[in-house]
Amino acid sequence: MITLTNLFWVALGGALGAMARFTVVMLSAGILGKSFPFGTLIVNIVGSFLLALLFLGQQQGAVSEQTWLWVGVGVLGAFTTFSTFSLDVVLLLQNGETLKAFAYAGLNLFCCIAAVALALGLKSYFLSMWN
Repeated sequence: MITLTNLFWVALGGALGAMARFTVVMLSAGILGKSFPFGTLIVNIVGSFLLALLFLGQQQGAVSEQTWLWVGVGVLGAFTTFSTFSLDVVLLLQNGETLKAFAYAGLNLFCCIAAVALALGLKSYFLSMWN
């Protein structure tokens, strides 16, 4: 349900998650170098793991709706959306929807990479629009 209270918790969590992501990415670049996106990889793996744990807690009734909104949607949603994607794929697989899971994963990977490539290919168009 969309309420101002729920939006507040998502927004607060989102700010914290974004700051955490920035910190991990910057620290890992400083420690491990910039030749590989280690920070993003770390964020995606940790975020996926934490979202799955939180989901399990919610399924057992140990995690409230407010905590789910704050940590799951807000913090982890801003920390990494890959965690949500990963959870979606695993839940589809657990529900026996193997074809749908692989289609979802493949479409996400292909379409998102294609979208980035398209945007970068249109770089000069966007730069002229913004200047």
